[in-house]
Amino acid sequence: MSGGAVVTVRLVRSFEHRNFRPLVFHGVNVELTVLDFMQLVRDDISTRPGLPPPFKKYSYDTMKIIHQAHGAKTNELVMSLDDDEKLILQHDQTLRAAGVDNETEVAFFRKEDYGLYKANPKTAW
Repeated sequence: MSGGAVVTVRLVRSFEHRNFRPLVFHGVNVELTVLDFMQLVRDDISTRPGLPPPFKKYSYDTMKIIHQAHGAKTNELVMSLDDDEKLILQHDQTLRAAGVDNETEVAFFRKEDYGLYKANPKTAW
């Protein structure tokens, strides 16, 4: 794709409360490293209008593939708790090598929160 990929990033603020915001990024270069893409997303959300302050100031540090184009979606409302070793993006990989392509959706969250939620996957309203 000559214009870059369209990647949806789901900012996960709270797993328990199912508090997340999807953001769409157009023209993403899939040859960027995951670490560089994470910084690009952080820079964007710090200045994005209409995004509530709790999402802007949160310390996101991990990305995981939620859905790829033409693939099956999970029944989980926030993201699947399965296949972490395959779906969590390694910082030194390129997006392409990590499996990110056009129309991929990834979650961006804090790994510590994910670990706590995975150990006790209860939701609160």
